[in-house]
Amino acid sequence: MNYKSILKTLPFAALYCLSNLALAEIQILKASTIITMDEKNPRAEAIAFDTKSKKITAIGSLESVRTSAPNAKVQDLGSGVLMPGFIDPHNHPILSGITTQAPAYWIAPYLGNSNRTWADVQATIKKADAEAPAGRPLVFNGLDRLLQQAPLPTRDILDKLTPSGRGIIIVDNSGHAIYFNTAIVKMLGWKDMKPPVNPLGGSYGRNKDGTSNGVANESAALMAVITPILPKAIPHLLLSGAKWYAYMASLGITSTSEHMYNSGMYKAYLALAAVPDTPVRMHVYDMAIEPDAAAQVTWPDSSLVRKNGVKIWADGSPWLGTIATSFGYLDNSRTKNADIILGPQGAKGMNYTRLQMDQMLDKYAPMGYQMAVHINGDVGLDVVLDSYEYALNKYKLMGTDHRWRVEHLGAARADQFQRAARLGVAISLSAFQYIYWGDLLDGTMFKPEHGAPWIAAGDAFKSNANISFNNDGTVSPPDTLRNIQRMVTRTTDSGKVHAPNQAITLDQALKASTINAAFQLKRDKEIGSLEVGKYADLVELTADITAVKPNEIIEKVKVKGTWLGGKKIDTKKYLEQITAIDPSEHKDLGKAAMKNYHRH
Repeated sequence: MNYKSILKTLPFAALYCLSNLALAEIQILKASTIITMDEKNPRAEAIAFDTKSKKITAIGSLESVRTSAPNAKVQDLGSGVLMPGFIDPHNHPILSGITTQAPAYWIAPYLGNSNRTWADVQATIKKADAEAPAGRPLVFNGLDRLLQQAPLPTRDILDKLTPSGRGIIIVDNSGHAIYFNTAIVKMLGWKDMKPPVNPLGGSYGRNKDGTSNGVANESAALMAVITPILPKAIPHLLLSGAKWYAYMASLGITSTSEHMYNSGMYKAYLALAAVPDTPVRMHVYDMAIEPDAAAQVTWPDSSLVRKNGVKIWADGSPWLGTIATSFGYLDNSRTKNADIILGPQGAKGMNYTRLQMDQMLDKYAPMGYQMAVHINGDVGLDVVLDSYEYALNKYKLMGTDHRWRVEHLGAARADQFQRAARLGVAISLSAFQYIYWGDLLDGTMFKPEHGAPWIAAGDAFKSNANISFNNDGTVSPPDTLRNIQRMVTRTTDSGKVHAPNQAITLDQALKASTINAAFQLKRDKEIGSLEVGKYADLVELTADITAVKPNEIIEKVKVKGTWLGGKKIDTKKYLEQITAIDPSEHKDLGKAAMKNYHRH
């Protein structure tokens, strides 16, 4: 058979690939092993990708991959192990960067021993006040009054921590309150130290004489205090967002989302993706309460930034008692000190009635948007699933590939997971709620029958629903390897085990962090596993995670690097590229990021 007759026997797709080989710039990586997350081809030795299309051209043995591209150079990673880049399907990168990355101070108690207690936090504030440039206001984020056993940090308390007289703002980890000192009140220009009239949906704390006590509650009041201060405290707001991108990349993440998007963030996400070394793919979810949430939004490169859907907050925060549960909190010093509402909230803990939920779905479902709903309480989840079922039937979406999502689900029951699966609803579990608060949830916040199985991953996977894990920055670090270890061993960061029947397998945890998360971002045909035709988004690990004891993953498996579309990510170069952008172009980014922060 001659050459021409051979070509006649090839399918069109093969001919197309052959015709483009001359244009391709193929690179090959060899690893000690490659965990592909592709059930048809679970392990490989080498992977080839085209640096122009940014997609995988071959994966398998080194011999077979070299045969597919005989002139390509082979980079041997030695003992390195490759996997698909990790995917965090629910995050808030711009907000997280602005409020946690330098020059802001991240004081959450679970970041290490430095801010475990209120005494530690006070020491951090005093040290920062002494060392920071004179006159610059400082922002601290992540005060957790439950975990750190902190009092309400009013203005008089904070004044004692800042002898320099500089302004400081502390953002509560719940996002529902901020605390500030006298210098901030003066910077705001409040006459006679008295706050203005309470805005709709927000309030200012007041002393008996009407002066500010240094507390602002809920979004409208919080925004009025922090928005004019942020540009003075954070000179390059876009760079702060880029630092969170770089942080995610350092932990192996190559795709994520913005679950609190508004149009004020458009230019920022355009800029973060436009520079050559951008490390992360972004998927945004418009806040349903925004007047333009239904608008079609596109970016120049939809492979790097795209709008997926619309986000609704159905209830609030477990750490404030503002969730719709059938059970109440325990009455003790911890819950009292944090001003927790003790009684079961039931449906009263919902931000919306069932009718209002239906009306929002009536607005967005006909437009084809993917819906995502924040819900923690068991009563609330029943309402959300009722509303979902109503809309899916009404708009003939039942049984289709709609991929509607529910987020967090701390108190969800096994039967609710099963119902979600029947409706085709995907589940994004907040693993961090168990990891960092599990010891407190079980027996201090709630009775053990409610607190021990919090984030019931075992029941979730048994339902056969699509399950992912999220980190919900700024609430927790985007630490995928930690999520995997803790969900497999069912241990908290202290090493304690609660509800061991909710432990899952390593394979389930890996899927939750890769291919399942890609499905929830509507990208599973492009990312989430290493297959020919998908983007070459990779994470290199120091060891084979499947060969390490589950309780040693954090200790023995480290991230060595990431590739986005076959390009090795250099976060230093990326931050240099963002630094070169004129910060004045994004001077209003703080306002956009903090908008409706309390719903976070």
